[in-house]
Amino acid sequence: MKLDILAFGAHPDDVELGCGGTLAKEISLGKKVGIVDLTRGELGTRGSAEIRDKEASDSAKILGVAVRENLKMRDGFFQNNEEHQLEIIKMIRKYKPEIVLCNAVEDRHIDHAKGSKLVSDACFLSGLRRIETELDGENQEAWRPKLVYHYIQWKNIEPDFVVDITGFNDKKIEAIMAYSSQFYSPDTKEPTTPIATKNFLDSLHYRAQDLGRLIGTDYGEGFTVERYLAVNSLGDLM
Repeated sequence: MKLDILAFGAHPDDVELGCGGTLAKEISLGKKVGIVDLTRGELGTRGSAEIRDKEASDSAKILGVAVRENLKMRDGFFQNNEEHQLEIIKMIRKYKPEIVLCNAVEDRHIDHAKGSKLVSDACFLSGLRRIETELDGENQEAWRPKLVYHYIQWKNIEPDFVVDITGFNDKKIEAIMAYSSQFYSPDTKEPTTPIATKNFLDSLHYRAQDLGRLIGTDYGEGFTVERYLAVNSLGDLM
């Protein structure tokens, strides 16, 4: 299956938090979108890997993605090395996305920056035909995505561009809240974590509203780039 967009996240829920509104919008426009989680989030303070497997599946259905896979790398300990790069390359060559979205280049959780660089490096290497990979007994062809963008996570990194997600922020929040083990609930007996507070839950709304304000819309999601953005004419800009 060829995808238009493939979004990678170090943990289940990274993609929803960082670019869930953008994915929901692109899907509504007829784009084929997939998600690949690097780990099962097994080191998380709340819930369990099994619970998050179910939550990730439920969230994917809410967003309407065509496919979601989990590479089951070691949460907290995966590295940007040949072994892990090859696993990412196999996914890129399997789905041949035009656009790849990946973790923030800098963030509070160490896996986010690691995952960001791992996926970015693999996107380049995937285009080298002398790197041979095989999946399900078949040799894969080289494929390099045209664009690699990084979504914003915990830290308020200044975006290089903002996507208008007006009309899709509610879908994003619904997909995020499918991870009921991870986020704020006044009735839970689970330990409190930085993302399991009402303040964090509220921040999902006010960050999207603030980014929307900055581009003259109701809601927005920000991204950073690895190379200059290019437009055919000034009229391409909002």
